[in-house]
Amino acid sequence: MGKWKSVILPLLIAVTMVAGCSGGNGADPQTDTKGNSTGITDNSTGAAKTFTALLDNNATFPYSKSWPIWSWLKEKTGVTLEVQTPSGKLDESLNLAIASKTLPDLMYMPNRKDSNKFGQQGALVDLMEHMDSMPNLKAWMKEYPEEAKAALSADGKMYMFPNQGFGETNRMIWMYRKDVFDKEGIQAPTTYEELHAALKTLKEKYPDSYPLSIRYGQIPDEMNANMTVNYETGEGAYYDFDQKEWRYGPTEDNYKSMVGMWKSFYDEGLVPPDFLSLQTKQWQDMVSTGKSFVTIDYISRIDFFNNAMQQENPEFNMQFMAPPAGISGGKQLNPYFHYMEGGLTVASTSKNIDDVMKYMDFFYSEEGRTLSSWGVEGETFIKEGDTIKFKPEYNDVIEMRKQTGLQTSGTYTWIDFNAHLSLFSDDLKHAYEEVVKYDPPAMQPRPAFTEVENEVISITGQAIKKHRDESFAKFVTGSRSLADWEKYVEEINSLGVDKLLNTYKEAYDRVQNVQLSAK
Repeated sequence: MGKWKSVILPLLIAVTMVAGCSGGNGADPQTDTKGNSTGITDNSTGAAKTFTALLDNNATFPYSKSWPIWSWLKEKTGVTLEVQTPSGKLDESLNLAIASKTLPDLMYMPNRKDSNKFGQQGALVDLMEHMDSMPNLKAWMKEYPEEAKAALSADGKMYMFPNQGFGETNRMIWMYRKDVFDKEGIQAPTTYEELHAALKTLKEKYPDSYPLSIRYGQIPDEMNANMTVNYETGEGAYYDFDQKEWRYGPTEDNYKSMVGMWKSFYDEGLVPPDFLSLQTKQWQDMVSTGKSFVTIDYISRIDFFNNAMQQENPEFNMQFMAPPAGISGGKQLNPYFHYMEGGLTVASTSKNIDDVMKYMDFFYSEEGRTLSSWGVEGETFIKEGDTIKFKPEYNDVIEMRKQTGLQTSGTYTWIDFNAHLSLFSDDLKHAYEEVVKYDPPAMQPRPAFTEVENEVISITGQAIKKHRDESFAKFVTGSRSLADWEKYVEEINSLGVDKLLNTYKEAYDRVQNVQLSAK
């Protein structure tokens, strides 16, 4: 185990972060006279093993020790989890646990950057060292090599169990008021030129509207990615699979064309004058009150708007819109956001490491995937031939999760997203069926960085990003002329674009050379 990094926090008792704990299906875990867990490790006896776990807690479906998922997992694996949840923010609880060295066996971490940092400090187990005891995960990694590589740290180790399937909820799409377009005889646009024409027509018909609105001020990075992918460039450093090289999008001609189009939208009043600072509540109000008809956001917003608005306006009809191509003869693409950054990790101080690995390996089996996704046949789902369906009482995703604990923190790694999809409205199902047609040919690499590389990203990368964002705002609003484009490119390159791209290249090449095999 590597040395622990020195910390300034005093040695603390982790109980301060605990909001609740559970012995799985409601029973208290077995403890010795000191109150420590004494989980039995012989699965053949039928007695439960007990592992401690720090899991995230979602306000929409808060953790419950009485969820049936815990008893289902205990029945299949012989494991009982003694669950801790954060009393405040998860990252604060993790920092506290790491500082105190009072670590639960399993910890949910919200992103790979944290797990890599803590892993390299010696707090977490390298899963690659235990692959021989995880045959299901080993087979899964062969089936999904890119997902497996994305879970690796800069030193070629794996500190977080990879996730697959649940990221589908993170898809971002274009959507539009189909009822308004139909009423005005406007076809759904397939290019930015057609989008421009449609927005102008809508502005003429509805002078008080801003036909296109996005919550840029709330999620600027995601919005930048949506805009640039339409122009086949990148919102920052990106990998060009055709040229096999790293490039910086905001210095390219296609990016300039994208900026020019958004300037036209701004000048003609087709987007709100404050669109660069527009927050979620302002954006929701514009869409729901008929002040905006085209938008970009997470795919679930289709049901979010339709379910709420159709109660008072049955004609309201928000639908998926194919992403418009930005350049002549260009591709219609959405950005690749459908992956998960969070996942479970194992503490290096755990006395149950071998047993934890065997327990986690269950989640990468087909049986584990079905249990994590659908629950138990007869209790939560039925089979009709080869088709799996939730029982009628489970007709809403949120309520299903509240009642069962399925697909909540610590209960999955690999899921069948059809379980979620089966409970969506027909409109949202249609969107999911259509959206896959506009996926990019490959997922943008997500290389892990060393501490030195992270410093480049944090300092050089942030300085570049700041200048990019300020310049974008100035170009679009007209406070800087696009005639200054070449000067802008010189300015941003001088901040260290080559250094940034070399950092990405080195990190990417390092991961590509890793062999996904047990040590």
